Amino acid sequence: MNRILVTGAAGFIGSHLVEALLARGDQVVGLDNFDPFYSRATKERNLSVALRSSEFRFIEGSILDLERLGPLLTPETVVVHLAAKAGVRPSIADPRGYTETNVQGTAVVLEAIRQRGVHRLVLASSSSVYGNDTPSPFSESAPALRPVSPYAATKRAGELLVSAWADLHHLQVAALRYFTVYGPRQRPDLAIHSFARRILAGETITLFGDGSQSRDYTYCDDIVAGTVAAIDWTATAPPGVEVFNLGNNRPVALATLVAALSAELGVEPRVQWAAMQPGDVERTAADITKAGRMLGYHPQVTLAEGIHRFAAWCREEYAGQR
Repeated sequence: MNRILVTGAAGFIGSHLVEALLARGDQVVGLDNFDPFYSRATKERNLSVALRSSEFRFIEGSILDLERLGPLLTPETVVVHLAAKAGVRPSIADPRGYTETNVQGTAVVLEAIRQRGVHRLVLASSSSVYGNDTPSPFSESAPALRPVSPYAATKRAGELLVSAWADLHHLQVAALRYFTVYGPRQRPDLAIHSFARRILAGETITLFGDGSQSRDYTYCDDIVAGTVAAIDWTATAPPGVEVFNLGNNRPVALATLVAALSAELGVEPRVQWAAMQPGDVERTAADITKAGRMLGYHPQVTLAEGIHRFAAWCREEYAGQR
């Protein structure tokens, strides 16, 4: 049995991860500040299953609050740091807020780890750190020196902070670069969820670019499986940081994605086209060789199956909207 602190526990990925950890017998402490980027009620509903478990304890609080964080940790705790402000376009409007939460917040988590003698950490990063100039498929060995949005820059800065901390304090760290995660409970602002909601409501969806931009869409169950494997890997890992891509290794064009989603929803979409937005990348494509070799990570959910599951969830979530 592990004792695990999950920051951002009420979010999309966090809530799925908490449930998976509880199901296998871990003790989990969840921390979340219910950031108002989307509704508190949605996040509370995300936690409804976990809160029924006697092995789960939830704390409302911010990762910026060192005094709140410290008492949640013991030297045996594994920290899974998911909490962050997410989203490329909102980060352009609020770079200061993103820097405070994603960079300063990570520094506070690291200081709490140092003070409490914790040695195992899993950090959630993002495929956005690769920018537009990394050869495809993206390898963890790429320099990732030219992020194209404040969000991407803060995630790369978080990786660098953790790397320095690991060297100074002998931490065992897995830094996970997630690739376009989707599935039930996905944030309502993210593309697939936003498209589905508008398609079901008969509203026009806006597609940026020419439809050829591609993303390595990865179903949430595969991301959770990879994250759990990374938690276990840290138990015997040498001090230092290893970076792992967690993706599906099957990039899909935007136009193809929308066609698959609308077919599953059974509604013909109304589409308008617009120019590419600042901060968006042309493509993401994960080289998952390293994660497969070191974590045993092998994504199982195809896009067709994942969209089928997600569309079923959306129909239930928005029942009566049409």
